[in-house]
This record gives sequence, structure tokens and C-alpha cells, in this order.
Amino acid sequence: MSINFEVASKTPADVSAIGIAVSTDGAMPKEVSLSRKALEAVGFSGKVGQTSVIAADRGAVTVVIGIGESSKVTADSLRKSAAAFGRATSMFGSVATTLAGVAKVDRKLAAQVVVEGISLAVHRYTDLKTVDKKAPKLASVTLVGTTANAAQLKAGAKSGQVIANATNMARDFASMPPAHLTATMFANHALRIAGETGLKVEVFNKDQLLAMGCGGIIGVNRGSVEPPRMVRLTYKPAGGSKKSSQKGSKPHLIMVGKGVMYDSGGISLKPSDPSHAMMKGDMSGAAAVLSSMSTLKALGCTNQVTGYLMCTDNLPSGSAMAMGDVLHMHNGKTVEIFNTDAEGRLILADGLSLAANQKPHAIVDIATLTGACARALGEGMAGVLGNNQKWIDQLTASAARTDEKLWQLPLEREYRVGLDSVVADMKNVGGEAGAITAALFLDEFVGSVPWAHLDIAGPMWSHSDSGWLQKGMTGYGTRLLIDAALNFKRPTR
Repeated sequence: MSINFEVASKTPADVSAIGIAVSTDGAMPKEVSLSRKALEAVGFSGKVGQTSVIAADRGAVTVVIGIGESSKVTADSLRKSAAAFGRATSMFGSVATTLAGVAKVDRKLAAQVVVEGISLAVHRYTDLKTVDKKAPKLASVTLVGTTANAAQLKAGAKSGQVIANATNMARDFASMPPAHLTATMFANHALRIAGETGLKVEVFNKDQLLAMGCGGIIGVNRGSVEPPRMVRLTYKPAGGSKKSSQKGSKPHLIMVGKGVMYDSGGISLKPSDPSHAMMKGDMSGAAAVLSSMSTLKALGCTNQVTGYLMCTDNLPSGSAMAMGDVLHMHNGKTVEIFNTDAEGRLILADGLSLAANQKPHAIVDIATLTGACARALGEGMAGVLGNNQKWIDQLTASAARTDEKLWQLPLEREYRVGLDSVVADMKNVGGEAGAITAALFLDEFVGSVPWAHLDIAGPMWSHSDSGWLQKGMTGYGTRLLIDAALNFKRPTR
């Protein structure tokens, strides 16, 4: 469901609810008929994320929305307040709000995050429900501001809608059951989306991947009856140079997404645990890359961006990859398999090698890679590791702007010895620090290109509605990657 956002200088007469921003301090807005003392009596203090229905005005319900202390309102807190308003009014058809006019936040940015907060909070994946009485009905939102700010509000609302729609698309992909989204089906979606959003797209089938020497993705795919697919997406801004690595050309960023459409663990079969129903979301990294790249033309990105979607199932069968097998990777290295459930790094390795061959200015991969990272950081943030601190700093800055939290873990090279193999160049697992050794494995395939790895195993899923998050697949990383692409600068050593 996509919500229509409009901008107006006054509240439309036909809306069903009006959301009024209220701080914990300062004067009460004139639109609120109750005193601060009366609001506090019903439990409303104005804290960020609080909402309360207080009255009906001309037939419309008035909803007060807490924004916290007026001098401390930020884009992040405003997004959360908007999300709370979206949930409070999700069963109305048409609403309006003054949230985008809050002081201390640039009007364009304010409109963007208000649209993001509302859209992300009310979205639900309902394609497979025949009856859903709780499905949101919200179809239209008007951002009320002054005539002088109308152009800024409209521009911000437009950007917010593009970004939120992309995030919700990533959520929907991750929510689809494995039979509804095979590697081939996902590649077909990529073809359609690329055509709609100005991207060049190339799809590589199993025979082509074999010819390219992509032993990682071929090895993981061996147990599946569904063939693998690799999708390469290319975005070039107007005036972009074909030789993107040359001095003076457009900065070139490559994103590589893990697209394991369903992860059973392979021969290292996962236990029969309800949480493994979520392994349909093991392609969340590839979904984030595809969705983020779909926004670049609309948002006017001035950098060149390439995306690799590495897509396959990981299933057990008589032909499946076994422990002790040795795979030949695209860059020529050999890998001994010690755990078939450590498959994501194998398909990423081929994608990273191909990316490094293009000699971009930086690479980022995004993957639901390790339970170790999820256990260390929980579902509230992702881990980031890499070989270039300035590139990692750019990503953490994007994380701060989008409220998609990152925590840097060390790429401790002394742990590399745990990946040593007796019969091959390396093993696919080794050592106790699983998130770090997984990143050390990936580091073997990027050469000297500035690279960062986002391990999103924790925040791929939310167990409850919270802030702009909905219960279920989160689309984590989509907004972070969009921001990183828009603000990308060539990192130096």
C-alpha cells in the first residue's frame, strides 16, 4: 500500500484526523483545546512517540503527537513521532499533520522524515492474507505548513516517499515465502524494477556463472533444483564517465548483496526451530541493494553505483555441497567447506571478486551473515567491519542520519589463522569470533579496494512495532545504502 502525501497551507476540510505536534515545554499550539495540565491528567506529557486523541474538530479527530523538548527535536526524533502518529491514525482514510513544521529541523528534511516515519510504521505485507481486519486503511496524508515553506516541504515529501517505498519493497521481498520468490523470480523482479527506474541490468544464469569461475555460488546451489542467478545493476548519472576509476571521473561505489532465497543450512541442516521460518529473509541484503538502487535516479544521485545480487537457495540433497568439499572461487582461491551453513560468505566472495575487478573507489557488502553478530549486538543494530576506516566512517555517518544503527567490530587479522586449511587456501569457518572471522574471509576477495561489510543478521527482523520499525522483516540497510550512495566520497587511506 502506497500512501499519497500532499502539502497544504491549511488543514483540508475533509480529513478524518488532524495530528498536532506538542512539545514537553513551551506554549500549547492554538489548535489544541486542552491545557497542558489537562493533557497530563490523561497521561500525555509530550514525550517523543506519545499520541493521544483529545477531541473532534469540525468532524475531524484531533490527535496530539509528542515531539519531546522543543530545543532538542531532531530528524531522528521527528521520524519516530511521525511513526507514532501513523500507527494512531492507520485506520483512517485521510489525515493531516503539522509535524513537518516543527522548529529546529530543516523543512525539507522534516518533511522527508515525517513521510518516512508514517509510511514505514503503517506498512504491512498482506499479499497472502485473504482477510485482514487490521490492515491499515490510511491512504492520504497532508503536511500542513506555511506557504513560504511549501516548496521545501514538497521536495522533502517526494524524497521521503521514494525512500520509504523502496524500504517497504525490500521488506516485501524478504517477507515472501521461498516458493514465491526463487532466484529466477527475484532476477525477473530486478529486470522489471531496473526498467522502471533507469538502471542498466544484466542477469547471469548458471552456465554463465560456471564459465566465469564463480565456484562459490555454484557450490552453494548444488543442493537446489532452482538454478542460481547473479544480477548486475548499473546506475550512471548524467555525464558519467565509462572509465569510472580514472582520476576526475564520477566516484564509483559497488554494493554486493547476499541473496540466499532460503537457507536450510544445507547438509549442516538447521534445527527445527520456529525462528528458521525467517530464513526466507536470508536474501535481505540483496533486497536492500536492489531497492536502494531503484531510488538513485529519482533522488538525483551524482555518483556511479553498481549493484551485485548473488542469488541462490541453500538446500540439502544428494547433490548438495558437503563438508570437506573444496570450491574454486572466482579470484582463483580455493576454499575447503567445514560448514555448509556458512554459505553466505561463499556467494559474496564471488560477488566481491567481480566487484574488485572493476576497480571501483569503494565496495560495501550487506548480508544476514552470522548469528555471532546477532548475538553480540542484538536486533537493534548491525555490525560493520572493513579495511578502510574513512569508508567505514562514511557508512556510520549514513547510519546516524537514517537511524539504522551500526557498531564497528575489529577486523582482527591475528584471527585469520583460524581459517587456515590443510588441503586448500582457506576454510569457510574457523575460530570463536564468528562475525570477525567471516569478515576476514570476505577480506580475501577485495584486494586493495576500500571495502566495508555490513552484517545485518540482527536487525533483519523486528519482534515488535517500535518507532519506524514494524513487526517482521525490516528492510534494514535500504535507507542506509541510499544515504551512503547519495553522499559517497572517494575514501583515501
